[in-house]
Amino acid sequence: MREIRYERLRPKQLIDERERSPLIFVPVAPLEYHGPHLPVGMDPINATHCALLACRRLGKGVVLPTTYMGTERERPEWMLESLGFKKDDWVVGMDFPTALWPSHYCQEHIFALVMAEKIEMLIAHDYKVIVIVNGHGAWNQMETIDRLAKHYSHTTDSLVVWKLAFVLEISEKNLAGHADIYETSLMMYFQEKFYDSASMVDLSQLPEKDVPIHYKDFSIVDGPGFSENPSPDRVVQTDPRDAAASKGERIFEDTVEMYIQLTDDALKEKGLI
Repeated sequence: MREIRYERLRPKQLIDERERSPLIFVPVAPLEYHGPHLPVGMDPINATHCALLACRRLGKGVVLPTTYMGTERERPEWMLESLGFKKDDWVVGMDFPTALWPSHYCQEHIFALVMAEKIEMLIAHDYKVIVIVNGHGAWNQMETIDRLAKHYSHTTDSLVVWKLAFVLEISEKNLAGHADIYETSLMMYFQEKFYDSASMVDLSQLPEKDVPIHYKDFSIVDGPGFSENPSPDRVVQTDPRDAAASKGERIFEDTVEMYIQLTDDALKEKGLI
């Protein structure tokens, strides 16, 4: 199998791959609290595997080592109330008061500087299509990446594109939550497919099935919880205890196909295919 992991390639191999196609994938996401039942690496693990499989199926390009970094903001008043908090509470991202471990968030401007430096480095290395595989759905993270992608695409000879590493059918319908059935199913699939460890997902850390999961109790939220129309009683409807590896596989495969299409379109725009 062709080696596509940037860090494992020698200089001449990198030159040869770039001459075949000046394409590089850049997975990025922070280590973040995903309830008591999922690993903190949920988002970067997902972004990494999406980038690797899309690159392999395309048969061209390389994948930069994953950037374990991301940003979040304090929850606005209306969202605090949707999540079951008081509107004057202070909650950043998914670090609810009941969280067992603080997430590794950095400030927005620092995240922007780091990502800008990475993009400029890749442009200096003559990559013409840079695909950012963003595993983290915070609005300020996505807006930062989008702003940088547009800036460098319009001011340099490279094209920078990006998408959230989650199938559009779920994300665009506001179904995607946090540590819910979708992310838990993904991690079950990754655990089964790519890892020897059987302890990455541990549903025994959650209460019995007849106990409702309230948003603020476990930092587990369904899609409506991040809107102005939360689920009744702020109880998770897309229950992680209903997760299955087969569902995770479908989500993953659809997401990879989305990145393949995004990359094909970008390569065509640059006249590289």
